[in-house]
Amino acid sequence: MIPLLNLLVVAVAMVMLWLWSLRTRNVSIVDIFWGIGFVLISWVTVLASETTEARGWVMATAVTLWGVRLAVHLAWRNAGKGEDYRYAAMRQRQGARFAWWSLLWVFGLQGLLMWIVSWPIQFGARSPAPWNWWDGAGLVLWTVGWLCETVGDWQLARFKSKPEHAGRVMDRGLWRYTRHPNYFGDFLVWWGVYLMALASGDAWWTAISPVVMSVLLMRVSGVTLLEQGLRERRPEYEAYMRRTSAFFPWWPGEK
Repeated sequence: MIPLLNLLVVAVAMVMLWLWSLRTRNVSIVDIFWGIGFVLISWVTVLASETTEARGWVMATAVTLWGVRLAVHLAWRNAGKGEDYRYAAMRQRQGARFAWWSLLWVFGLQGLLMWIVSWPIQFGARSPAPWNWWDGAGLVLWTVGWLCETVGDWQLARFKSKPEHAGRVMDRGLWRYTRHPNYFGDFLVWWGVYLMALASGDAWWTAISPVVMSVLLMRVSGVTLLEQGLRERRPEYEAYMRRTSAFFPWWPGEK
């Protein structure tokens, strides 16, 4: 079965990535691989299928555009900065056992989540069902999400590139309407991918994929985790939180 093949591919990739992290003492590389892992799963699914209809090629291409953009963005943003402070804190807490601990709880857990979140691709992309309006709706939703996160990341990078903005809070462009346009874009991307899987007629149950991604973005590794640090490092952030929607875009309130 292709899903089992993908699970094996992800497991091998994560072990190799873990070995590289031991050599470089940098677990942050797992974040860069997050998007690439979905690309890998998408093309293994399409190429290993006996027959692939238009839906499969469209889904694989959409996930590739999303995954490559995310990986390039994270690699560029993290270049020369060393290990992310979150992983550095984990390393310090775990001490000598961090190497084996990271294999299970960093690389292993992310690999498992990657495999689960990609279920719409693994089960929907192989369907022979004809293209229909659910596919179109999913593609529109994916496009809006991809543009939202792409523009949001570009606006933030441009803002941070100016010395006079050092330590300031970005509250312009898309960031005026949501504190996390990049995460909201990811949210739309994966609901869009799910709608394309739903169009296949027999992958409705893969809704667990966008649900898991939504929980991760809003409650676990996304908004919640990031804002803990931002509130401590940037005094202006509290006021920004009061006037700006946390996730879903909305008109800003009073300062």
